[in-house]
Amino acid sequence: MYVNKKVLAAGHICLDITPVFNQQKVTKLTDLLSPGKLIHVGRPDIHLGGSVANTGLAMSILGANVRLAAKIGCDEFGQLVKQNLKRYTCEAELVEDNSIGTSYSIVIAVSGVDRLFLHDPGANDTFYADDIKDWMLSDISHFHFGYPTLMRQMYENDGEELYNLFHRVKEKGITTSLDMSVVDPNSLAGKVNWRRILSRVLPLIDFFVPSIEEIGFMLNREQYHIWNQRANGGDITGFLSVDEDIKPLADEIIKLGAAVVMLKCGAPGIYYQSCKKASIQELCSIHELSLNDWLGMDGFQKGFRPEKVISATGAGDVCIAAFLTAMLLGKALKECVCLAALAGAECVTTYDALSGLEPLSMLEYKLRRLAENQPSSEK
Repeated sequence: MYVNKKVLAAGHICLDITPVFNQQKVTKLTDLLSPGKLIHVGRPDIHLGGSVANTGLAMSILGANVRLAAKIGCDEFGQLVKQNLKRYTCEAELVEDNSIGTSYSIVIAVSGVDRLFLHDPGANDTFYADDIKDWMLSDISHFHFGYPTLMRQMYENDGEELYNLFHRVKEKGITTSLDMSVVDPNSLAGKVNWRRILSRVLPLIDFFVPSIEEIGFMLNREQYHIWNQRANGGDITGFLSVDEDIKPLADEIIKLGAAVVMLKCGAPGIYYQSCKKASIQELCSIHELSLNDWLGMDGFQKGFRPEKVISATGAGDVCIAAFLTAMLLGKALKECVCLAALAGAECVTTYDALSGLEPLSMLEYKLRRLAENQPSSEK
């Protein structure tokens, strides 16, 4: 199974450095990490991270035809990024900035709690709309951009660069998708007006695919703080109501202009909704999708239980990769979301985003087997 349509995956890229913890499962990160404590860890797991690597390379593994575009520094981490990308068959257009370092993250992934990231945006902060050249878009059917929340030029001036980039892409008749990342409230990104940015950009977005935590912070920060209080240091996705917490945010996103929204809700699953506007008809026409399978849909896809949980790093990005690859193959919205949920469950069985991933045809096979093994009352 191979997607002939070409995808450009652009935006944030970094190195993920993940210390391997050997301790038993904990319920709160503070149970393990406290001042003055010495913690023995194993050899670090070092892989490519960020949207470009996680979603772009995952789409390639799943069977899509992908080109990558990102920015790195002229340093040792930048060399590691280039060396790692050579392992894959994707075209990679890397802009090198000698004035700043390559982005990296220290990923604290401990069994039993959500991940913690220590992140340096590095060269991602100097990424401009003009870093995507017109020739890069000349043979592209779909454009995916990830993590503008970690790219200073993309969110400054009410997202002017982000708007200009997507406006140029849409003018070429290319469909679009946008992913976000967690925002540090104390960072520059945490102090901008994300509602204003999204109100400008979302009318240009066909598929908006953030996590519920990300969009909760951006559109309803007061409610987001209530979620955190309710979770009391735990994973907030386990304390959310679909009708009271999740669906209202999806409704708002659709009103702001997105054609389709997929909200990643961690282990519980994925909420999806599509609009009833002409943008869906145009989308279906471009990618030969059934209008009946995409127009005015909504629902919640429960997550699949993974064989084991090592790290959730990149799971949301892999969900997006499976969703977009399935869409490019002409599948129904519900099936795209179902495959996305299964891909996310496969991802958490390894420390990085890609090691546990298989071609989309294998995911489809596993999905059929799971359906066959369900009790008849659950089908």
